[in-house]
Amino acid sequence: MKQDAMCWYKGAMDELRDLWGRCRTTVLFLAVAVMSLVSVIWLSYQFWRLLWGDAPIWPTSPTGAVDLRVLHALERRWFTGEPVYFGKSGGLYPPASYLILWPLLGWLPVTPARWIWAASSLLALGLLVWLMLLETGADRTEEQVFLALIPLAMYSTGATIGNGQLTVHVLTVLVIGLLRIARRRDSRRADLLGTLMLVFALVKPSVSVPLLWVVLSVPRAVCSLLLVAAAHGGLSLYAASFQRSGLVTLTRRWLQYSATRAAGSGQLNLHAWLHSLGLGQQILLGSLLVLVVLGLWTYRHRAVDTWLLMGVTALGARVWTYHAWYDDLLILLPMIALFRVAKRGPAADGSDVIAGALLALTLVTTLAPGGLYLLPPPWKGLYLAAQLAVWLAVLVFLLDRARRERTTLMNAMDRPLGT
Repeated sequence: MKQDAMCWYKGAMDELRDLWGRCRTTVLFLAVAVMSLVSVIWLSYQFWRLLWGDAPIWPTSPTGAVDLRVLHALERRWFTGEPVYFGKSGGLYPPASYLILWPLLGWLPVTPARWIWAASSLLALGLLVWLMLLETGADRTEEQVFLALIPLAMYSTGATIGNGQLTVHVLTVLVIGLLRIARRRDSRRADLLGTLMLVFALVKPSVSVPLLWVVLSVPRAVCSLLLVAAAHGGLSLYAASFQRSGLVTLTRRWLQYSATRAAGSGQLNLHAWLHSLGLGQQILLGSLLVLVVLGLWTYRHRAVDTWLLMGVTALGARVWTYHAWYDDLLILLPMIALFRVAKRGPAADGSDVIAGALLALTLVTTLAPGGLYLLPPPWKGLYLAAQLAVWLAVLVFLLDRARRERTTLMNAMDRPLGT
């Protein structure tokens, strides 16, 4: 019975590969056409929001640059010594973040700051697309165009830009920093550039901190992490000198304020789930537990492909604390990991077919404009449930791929020399 099931499974995988071979050009052409249209409309609207959209287009639409203007005001308050960790528009970022962001926001009025933010967003987005093409190994024109359009067509990219959020900037420098340290082609230069990138990525720790575990995949990586921690600590001390309270007090207020603001907020995250269960007082403990589990898993699988590690930790980063819809850009990293698995070619276990199918499902659930603000209840709830189911399926698949790769590497190490 088991052998019959295996034969049926392998036959089904072969049929799906043959079907993809016959329909590949047509499917990619249609996907590129849809994604191109979505990208042009969505990003044009969101850049308009960032630069000129001071009022909602319709009653329920968000105002333009809403988060950027709040952050700009917080920058001014921080460096004039006013407290920031209170009220509905208080600071959700740690002390060092205000110092790191000063070159972009702190010295200009809000209008020119919006233009600088738009230019830096374009640069970061261009680098993100370049990284996708470089790291996925796509060697066909249609594949390259398809991959380049994925971050442009995701609703989270446009939402980040239109709100003036940090996710595009943070994710780009975070991936560059992690890859520079993990590849270590020139150890000193790689560590220095990687450290600078990771320090900037800590401007939004809710996105970047879980992914820092990937550094553990590098031998003798403790020095890199210590360097990042020391640099961030120095920035935090200097930033705290502009406030009346000390760094310890400011950090405690930031954690308490962030936990209070995050409870029950956002979508598909641990804080919202705990709050719905009446466990809102345990959200910091829950986040810490998820972070520790991710760290232990990453260290155990440190020898596997870096993109598998980044895919799993990005999914963990998406749910470990408060996130709104713009932070769904984190799902781009497991999508890259899926493409890399599918690109390896036919596999006996059908992993290439499963990876391709999961990539298609994930892409559909992340295309702009998304269902969160488009669909009315109860369709919105069904959309979020389907999205979570897809993310869980991707997580299980990547965990299994990492386990298999680790087992293969361990068996190879135990094999006698010359066999």
